[in-house]
Amino acid sequence: MTENASAGAGFDDLLAANRAYADRFEMAGFDGIAQAGVAIVTCMDSRIDPLGLVGLKPGDAKIFRNPGGRVASEALEALVLATHLLNVDRILVVPHTRCAMASNSEAELRDRVGASAGKDASWMTFHAIADQEHALREDLARVRTHPLIAEGVKVAGFIYDVDSGLLQPVA
Repeated sequence: MTENASAGAGFDDLLAANRAYADRFEMAGFDGIAQAGVAIVTCMDSRIDPLGLVGLKPGDAKIFRNPGGRVASEALEALVLATHLLNVDRILVVPHTRCAMASNSEAELRDRVGASAGKDASWMTFHAIADQEHALREDLARVRTHPLIAEGVKVAGFIYDVDSGLLQPVA
């Protein structure tokens, strides 16, 4: 089997869905700026629909996802670009309830990954979150004080409740 022939092996269902998506695709030629001026940093958790939870649609916002929804260096890089080049003037940082990153210690995450992988994971850092609200406040301060985040950008933090769908503001 050639490399290209095997590239999609095991993904037939997703490729079929993509063909159906492409048949109704309406964003050709879109310039990629955030039409609603919003950027959202949130967790990679599949229970989160970052656009839907605030009533937006594709093209309205820039989305940055990572385990725990933290504002690490890569998220800051994305936010700087978004506020200067992509029309973003509001930033939401949105971790969520029942997050594995906030309900496991670093040691527990290493043990669980190691057990699943069948390999030593003691060297890996997962950035477990001991106090979610405290971490969110730190992240908000990191964004608000970053010297390259555009002037006048509004920054807010919320914890998304995966059971109710509601956002709880965190000052």
